[in-house]
Amino acid sequence: MAVDNRNARPERREPPAPVRRGAEQHRIALRDRNRNWRRHHLLVARQSWSRLFATPLPTLITLAVLAIALALPGFLLTGLANVQRLSDGWDHEPRISLYLRADLDDAAADRFSRSLLLRDDLASVELVSREQGLIEFRQLSGFGNIVDLLDENPLPAVILAQPARTGLTELPLIKARLQELPEVDEAVLDMEWLQRLNAFVLLAERTVLVLGLLLALAVLLVVGNTIRLAIESRRDEIVVAKLVGGTDAWVRRPFLYSGVWYGLLGAVLAWCLIQFSLLLLQEPVTELARLYRSDFEPSGLGFAGALLLLGCSLVLGWLGAWLAVGHHMREIEPS
Repeated sequence: MAVDNRNARPERREPPAPVRRGAEQHRIALRDRNRNWRRHHLLVARQSWSRLFATPLPTLITLAVLAIALALPGFLLTGLANVQRLSDGWDHEPRISLYLRADLDDAAADRFSRSLLLRDDLASVELVSREQGLIEFRQLSGFGNIVDLLDENPLPAVILAQPARTGLTELPLIKARLQELPEVDEAVLDMEWLQRLNAFVLLAERTVLVLGLLLALAVLLVVGNTIRLAIESRRDEIVVAKLVGGTDAWVRRPFLYSGVWYGLLGAVLAWCLIQFSLLLLQEPVTELARLYRSDFEPSGLGFAGALLLLGCSLVLGWLGAWLAVGHHMREIEPS
């Protein structure tokens, strides 16, 4: 039997429920984030390096000023290091030279020197006789022909006394007591000139330190002013970068790299100036040392000194750029 479907109602189908899609959150792996961070730093470093040579004349003037400001304290420190190295080769033990009376013969001078060994304020005694002193005078002074014309030896016997106590307050007292001895014509403390040299070196070190601080401030100002001009020339670019969501760190990065490049190139030029100056002075200094029968030769900065110069220059360049960017970046905001 057939079924009549004409009066059957059509089956209604419910429309599918709409699928609601919200904002999808994508997570970037830490390795990819670090890779992108390094890639961006490398790109910014290359771009900031290229921008330095886009204006070669202003860059060269800035680098010349930085090199002179960095080379001056470096050259003075190198000179002080050479003076200290030269003084380290000298005998630092204080000695008192006792010039005996001219009427004392060799036997009396020998007896007197032996009697000094009994004193508890002297550690050692060395007698330089009149004949021995004359021989040394001929060898060192170069006036041997003139001395030969004299009828008698004009030099007195000398006793080199080594004090047992080397305190700065005790040495003058020992010298005064030896000066009062009847056989002594004059007592000279040989340490006085070395003390004056050490005092001069200390004063020079303080002077170089003050000068270095002033020139470091000058480097900060030069780099800061250079970076300020670069910020002003890229003001529109900075405004656009902030409008599209660029952070202050992202905007600051190329200028910091510029400061580092200025510090690096300034240090290299400063090192070249120092080495060139020492090269010019090496021959006359060596000749002067030869006249004093010394094999001293001036030395340069060395590896440690070059690293110190490079490190200070990089820090000053970065700090000058950071101060300039931090000050002027707050003034540039999208309107």
